[in-house]
Amino acid sequence: MDPGWVVDNLFLDSLLFLRVLPPAIRSIADIGSGAGFPGIPVKIVRPDIEVVLVESRQRRVSFLSAVVRELGLSGVRVLGGRAEHLASDLEGAFDAVLARCAGGGASLAGIAARLVAPGGLVVFSGPPSPSGRVLGDLVEVPGVAGRTRHFVVHRSPGPM
Repeated sequence: MDPGWVVDNLFLDSLLFLRVLPPAIRSIADIGSGAGFPGIPVKIVRPDIEVVLVESRQRRVSFLSAVVRELGLSGVRVLGGRAEHLASDLEGAFDAVLARCAGGGASLAGIAARLVAPGGLVVFSGPPSPSGRVLGDLVEVPGVAGRTRHFVVHRSPGPM
């Protein structure tokens, strides 16, 4: 795999989430975290943010736990399980919920909306076209190498 592609398409692309998050954000959940994108790059750049990485596959949970430990990241928790099974324990716990390459599907959007505090944000990267979004406003952000990145952003009712 080309290291330049990894930097551009995983690390830098993950940091584009910061362009749609208000500076006052103090806690995020990265649902479907996979290899830790966008949660880990966001944490590295914004160490003041508490991060919860939610991943359903045990192998990835083990990997994420090792990465967090090896990088010495404090304020990061790795939770194994499906977001819908963890939702009752995490309801209203976050300023923002992020998902990379999620596309804003209806079931995931509903679960994510339960996890944010009043006034919080749900931010999904994608969809590739405006017609694919289910929840929230489509926001375009200039990306790497002149590309435009689309985010679906939904604000939960209430003050933040």
